[in-house]
Amino acid sequence: MEEEVKLFRTWSSPFALRIVWALKLKGIEYETIFEDIANKTPLLLQYNPVYKKVPVLIHNEKPISESLVILEYIEETWKQTPSLLPEDPYEKAMARFWAKFADDKLMPSVWQVFLKQGKEQEEAIAPAIENLKFLEEELKGKKFFGGESIGFLDLTLGWMANLVSVLEEVTGLKLIDEENFPLLSAWMENFSDHPIIEENWPPHDKLVTKFQAIREAYLAAAAPK
Repeated sequence: MEEEVKLFRTWSSPFALRIVWALKLKGIEYETIFEDIANKTPLLLQYNPVYKKVPVLIHNEKPISESLVILEYIEETWKQTPSLLPEDPYEKAMARFWAKFADDKLMPSVWQVFLKQGKEQEEAIAPAIENLKFLEEELKGKKFFGGESIGFLDLTLGWMANLVSVLEEVTGLKLIDEENFPLLSAWMENFSDHPIIEENWPPHDKLVTKFQAIREAYLAAAAPK
C-alpha cells in the first residue's frame, strides 16, 4: 500500500521546521499544506482540535500533533537511517530531557530577551544566558548534540541556528558569541551547513520583517498608557 504523508505547517514555524528536516533526512516523501494561523482551515481544526495549531503530520489519514511527539513517531515508524534517537536507554532519556528543557525553559527565556527593552531586557538576559550555558556544557566533546550526526535534540534546537541571529538583528543585541559560547557557535555553524538544513530555512529577510513587527506590537501594547 502506498503511504500517504501530509504536513500542515506555516512558512515560519520553527516547530514545523523540525518535522520538515526529519522527513527530509529520512527521505520520506510528503505533501505540504501551508496554513494561515490567523485564518485556520477547517481541516487543521479537524485534525488538531485540542491545540488548533501546526505542525500536524497526517500518516495514512491518522493525525499526529506536537512537534516532539511527531519526531518520535517518525523515528519509530520509519526505521531507515539516520536514526534520530540513540539506542541506549539512558542516552535516549537524556535527549528527551534536554528537548523538553529547550521548549519549556530555553525558548521562553530567549523570547523574553527579544520582547523586552531597557532595564527589563537586561534582567531577562541572565536567565537566558544561564540556560545557554547548560547547552554549552552538553556539547563538550561532540560535534552535534546527537554525536557525529544530527539527531533528535539537534532538530529540536535547530531554531537557534537561524532564529537567534534574526532576533539579534531585530534587537541589536548579541546573545551567542564565539568567546562565551564557542561550542554552541560551532554547533550552529555545523548544523546550518548541512545541505538539508540549509535548503529549508525560511527567508531571512522575511523573518526579520515578521519579528520586527511582533516586537513593535508587543512593546506598544506594554507601554504605559
